[in-house]
Amino acid sequence: MAGQEWVETGTDKRYVRRDAQRRFRENVDDGRSRSAGSSHDMKTTAGPEGAIATAADASARQPACSETSRIGAGQHMRIATYNVNGINGRLDILLRWLKESRPDIVCLQELKAPQARFPEKALEKAGYGAVWHGQKAWNGVAILARGSVPVLARRGLPDRGDDAESRYIEVITGGVIVGCLYAPNGNPYPGPKFARKLDWFRSLTRYGETLLEFGMPAALIGDFNVMPTDLDVYNPARWQDDALFRPEIRKAYRDLVATGWTDAVRALHPDEQIFTFWKYLRNAFARNAGLRIDHCLLSPDLAPHLTACGVDRHVRGWDKTSDHAPVWVELSL
Repeated sequence: MAGQEWVETGTDKRYVRRDAQRRFRENVDDGRSRSAGSSHDMKTTAGPEGAIATAADASARQPACSETSRIGAGQHMRIATYNVNGINGRLDILLRWLKESRPDIVCLQELKAPQARFPEKALEKAGYGAVWHGQKAWNGVAILARGSVPVLARRGLPDRGDDAESRYIEVITGGVIVGCLYAPNGNPYPGPKFARKLDWFRSLTRYGETLLEFGMPAALIGDFNVMPTDLDVYNPARWQDDALFRPEIRKAYRDLVATGWTDAVRALHPDEQIFTFWKYLRNAFARNAGLRIDHCLLSPDLAPHLTACGVDRHVRGWDKTSDHAPVWVELSL
């Protein structure tokens, strides 16, 4: 490509602005240094339960398959998000779905497992490398890449260094920046938990703007714990005072999207009622009494490549499954 300001990336032959690449590398270095050297990290990573998994640690252990997750021009990439609601208790469900769907990149939430109990070996055997940030009993996020170990960019949002909860992890894989997130629930409303949720969304929005400034393909994917519109909830009247549907959090989601992100499901299905979560109670799944709270946001550099998206709803019907279903987008690159 002509022009001194453009450089070729080493992953999939796409081009990015030189200054954007420089700033992204600085951001990666900053994210890693915060993970490795901050007082917060020393506090939360003492002992084996808090050990940090990195791509460097796993670079010599490629997953047991001959494929590669490198996505080249003219190929398709499938990125999925799945709140597994306990990765070890539902590992068989996760492995079954991975074998069936074969996504290239997977964002997982609610691991509910300390760092040392992440099932790395089982996922390697299934053909997926991983980086993860565990937390005992609650939260926890991970990103899987088929056929390789994704490159860790950062752990945690940059202005939340004192946040002890494992809610954000970011990688570079297949030439795309992928941020996996698990937003706070925020209930009960009103109260301090809801206030913290709004503050967390403000941090996400600020960092999302930084990602967009890089001018590189990027995706923010995961469990946002918000139904953006009435179309995203089976009975809006019953959810008016819930922290997932309050006007304040719906506005926070709109503000995030308005900075330049595309909600992939709504881009292709603007008027269709689509759910990603059904409670275990009162036969909610059979009645289709669901919510859409798991979202895939694409940057302006990635959104034009969106060709399909969907929810693997049938997975929610499996025995002993999560109360969420996997959500996926397909990109033609």
